[in-house]
Amino acid sequence: MKKLVKFGIVPLLIIVIGVVGYNYPRLNIITGFSAKSVCSCTFEAKRDLQSIEAGDNDINPVYYAKNVINKEEKSVTSTVFGLKKRKAIYKKGIGCILLPKDYKNQKFKPNRTFLKNELPFPYGDLPQKDTIYNNINYEALQNAVDNAFDKEGDTIKRTRAVVVIYKNKLIVEKYAPGFTKETKLLGWSMTKSITNAVLGVLEKQGKIAISQTSLFLEWKNDNRSKITLNNLLQMNSGLEWVEDYNNISDVTKMLFLDQDMTKTQLNKPLIGKPNNSWNYSSGTTNLLSGFIRNQFKTHQEYLDFWYKELIDKIGMNSMLIETDATGNYIGSSYGWATARDWAKFGLLYLNEGSWNGEQILNKSWVDYSKTPTNGSNGQYGAQFWLNDGGVYPNVPKDLFSCNGYQGQHVFIIPSKDIVVVRLGLTENPEFNVDAFLSKILDAIN
Repeated sequence: MKKLVKFGIVPLLIIVIGVVGYNYPRLNIITGFSAKSVCSCTFEAKRDLQSIEAGDNDINPVYYAKNVINKEEKSVTSTVFGLKKRKAIYKKGIGCILLPKDYKNQKFKPNRTFLKNELPFPYGDLPQKDTIYNNINYEALQNAVDNAFDKEGDTIKRTRAVVVIYKNKLIVEKYAPGFTKETKLLGWSMTKSITNAVLGVLEKQGKIAISQTSLFLEWKNDNRSKITLNNLLQMNSGLEWVEDYNNISDVTKMLFLDQDMTKTQLNKPLIGKPNNSWNYSSGTTNLLSGFIRNQFKTHQEYLDFWYKELIDKIGMNSMLIETDATGNYIGSSYGWATARDWAKFGLLYLNEGSWNGEQILNKSWVDYSKTPTNGSNGQYGAQFWLNDGGVYPNVPKDLFSCNGYQGQHVFIIPSKDIVVVRLGLTENPEFNVDAFLSKILDAIN
């Protein structure tokens, strides 16, 4: 028995030491990811720890983290083998914040005006009137949606929600076990498209122009002063940035270490030529959040604007954009909403910026948003992904979409008058987007 214990414990200790040694430089990020994820999923999405750890946190090496929920304090503390403790705390209206060591409690939150009317979905939340379209093969449509989900016992596709809107009507929706039409789901980088829309509202109000330069005082004495707002929106600024979620990089340090995420890209040097250096950067989108902040005299005006002029106006009542520790919206990554509310956002762009008769965005802004960025091979516009280059060969090239980590999507296809939302935990090609969308479109003649 002693020999079994001896020879059983020693290899285990070697494994543990090896795991900790290899990951030690990343432990702050690992525990930060875990604490933030569990906190938001618990207190914003109302989910239980078991489902969070088995789903959202089952990423190597994040699954090594141990998470302790304090429901009274509304906080989560995470460690890896007792090391590098990180804490996230939930604040109503702004979500979960990873606490820095010197965090000072700030009492700020946006004012909300939740849309209430007697209209059916999508312009209200009443049940829509049943509409049967003769050109839809409903059995084929249902099969196409069913095929996006795992069969019982499988964990391959890991789809959580699918919503399909055709001609402004919800024609099918489906949710994985444990998820419903009321479940808020993290959009990750789909939030970048929300940031685009906020800037679109400012543009419609005549407060900004995509051609403007000298965007930040910190850039006034160097060549960064020549970077245009368009360059930032199109991820083509030439600023240094590494977007790598598998290692310690600019993006992981920003999301899980930085207090003010609007400053991370701001302080980066110019290493390329604007408009000739396309490089996907979450730091750029948070820099845009900082630019939006600079358009207002007070922080409260900045916080309110996103909801008052956009989110609440189109009835995305479930949506929450989380802030960093300094109160700036993390416009790159942390937007939460139900699948139906994500679909509403897609409809705003499908309908060329119009919402129930009110022009929220200029049509020209929507056209601009889906104009290919120089150097992207037709894959990217302004905070939207494109199919102009034929990434999805069996889907119309006019498709443009909000995309997020692990396969979050709002697909907008103007030529088919359709919006498709897919939320899950696997990305293309593991989840075959081309097959998924083409099967849906085949059912609509």
